[in-house]
Amino acid sequence: MNNFDLKDDPHLKILRPLIEASRAIFEVGDRHIRSMGLTPPQFSVIAELGGTDGMTAVELASSTLHAKASLTGIIDRLEDKGLVERRPIPGDRRAMNVRLTKKGEAMHKKIFPAQANFMRPFFEKTLTKKEITVLQDMLIRLRDSCRER
Repeated sequence: MNNFDLKDDPHLKILRPLIEASRAIFEVGDRHIRSMGLTPPQFSVIAELGGTDGMTAVELASSTLHAKASLTGIIDRLEDKGLVERRPIPGDRRAMNVRLTKKGEAMHKKIFPAQANFMRPFFEKTLTKKEITVLQDMLIRLRDSCRER
């Protein structure tokens, strides 16, 4: 058993600020997305589908980081709004291709840049382009290290 003070562990000292930064980014982004009439999960689906010929639910779940079970409800609500449609995939009776409708593409062209432009100043006022590149690399390495287990 190691006898060291966890309060002074340099690795654990970054955990709380990392979580707090993630929450703060989510909260400010969440408010802006909701002001545009979508929930964050709906936004992420539209963002992923924009400019594509669609994806299967499995592909969409992977790219949006939403569980396939919750993704079904998100897609249902977007379909009710006329923003996405499901189309059968020839040769696969179980899979459906989820794609944006014309209305959904128009929504994507409006909200995706609006969200990017809204969020950009939060990063620009605190990080240089070089710091962003370094931070991105560090976060990816940290993510990959955790996934190895």
